[in-house]
Amino acid sequence: LSRLLLIQENYPDLKANQNFLALQDELAGTENRISVERNKFNQLAQEYNAYIRKFPQIIYAGLFGFKPKAYFQAADEAQTATKVQF
Repeated sequence: LSRLLLIQENYPDLKANQNFLALQDELAGTENRISVERNKFNQLAQEYNAYIRKFPQIIYAGLFGFKPKAYFQAADEAQTATKVQF
């Protein structure tokens, strides 16, 4: 989204283009939904990890092989912005 905003600054005509504005809104909404769900996942992983460390759950976790869950971390490829062509 930040790259899209830079493109918008270089091409002022895009500010008036309804398709561009709709795309910008959709990308912002998508980034927001991803962030919300990532935070939910990490919160649940934290709660699960704390739960299996408490007594008596720690006994059952050991018996049945329940392991702590890792937090979500995006792969390095996800840090690279997707190119949008107009």
